Amino acid sequence: MHFDSLQDFASPGKDHILKGPIALILAEDEIEIDSTIRHHLDAGFAQVIVFAAPQISIAPGLLSRITHVTCDMTADHALEQVINTLIDIAPGTWFYYCYNAEYLFYPFCEHRSVGEMVAFCIEERRDSILSYVIDLYAGDLNQHPTAVSIDEAHLDRSGYYALARMDQHNHPKERQLDFFGGLRWRFEEHIPIPRRRIDRVSLFRAKPGLRIASDHTFNDAEYNTFACPWHNSLTASICSFRTAKALKRNPGSTFDIETFHWHNSSPFDWHSQQLLDLGLMEPGQWF
Repeated sequence: MHFDSLQDFASPGKDHILKGPIALILAEDEIEIDSTIRHHLDAGFAQVIVFAAPQISIAPGLLSRITHVTCDMTADHALEQVINTLIDIAPGTWFYYCYNAEYLFYPFCEHRSVGEMVAFCIEERRDSILSYVIDLYAGDLNQHPTAVSIDEAHLDRSGYYALARMDQHNHPKERQLDFFGGLRWRFEEHIPIPRRRIDRVSLFRAKPGLRIASDHTFNDAEYNTFACPWHNSLTASICSFRTAKALKRNPGSTFDIETFHWHNSSPFDWHSQQLLDLGLMEPGQWF
């Protein structure tokens, strides 16, 4: 199913939003767009909706399995426009969003579907799932100048930390933290301060009046929390080449970076257990 614009997709009278959870893939370029789609189809999402500019091509075999919306995701405020539009037209639906060359991992994802994870969170009276964007990068930039390689992906096994998130009165917000690490920490001189955080509320239940901001937080404070008031909650990871490819594409940083590899680099196993062992997500009470 194809729509020529976000406005066409959101127009009334179209019954094209399935019962969630629904994956929204925001394609900024063609890099690994097909593998991103396949990964989230395999995760068990009821529907995968891809927002992409007309020049971005998608494998014909995948087009029949997704909903395709023509939309320029490099435009200013494109994130907020897409997510807030979906919130308005499908309240009550669980959504997940990511960019191309990003891959969702959650505890036990190899044998449990994303629908099962969402059902567990509903039982816990949670309307959102916090995720951490874990940077992936090619080990050898001479062989992979875009910094993207599925077969030779690496991640940082340490260097992650959190700071209190302060309110307008400089008081710590309840159960909210700002998380940092990965390439945005190691190469922070090339990253604007507002973009250095790695936390993202990537799975959430839409409701009337809910709004997402450009920093990936919502206007409902409870959506931005990392845990329930009574115990630790399940969290997820989004393993992402997005920062690496941006650092190598940007003329202001590409010549300063000969390699992303350092003594704390490890090959990525593409398995949730590695992320659990590194403390990059946790199952909470989901066993």
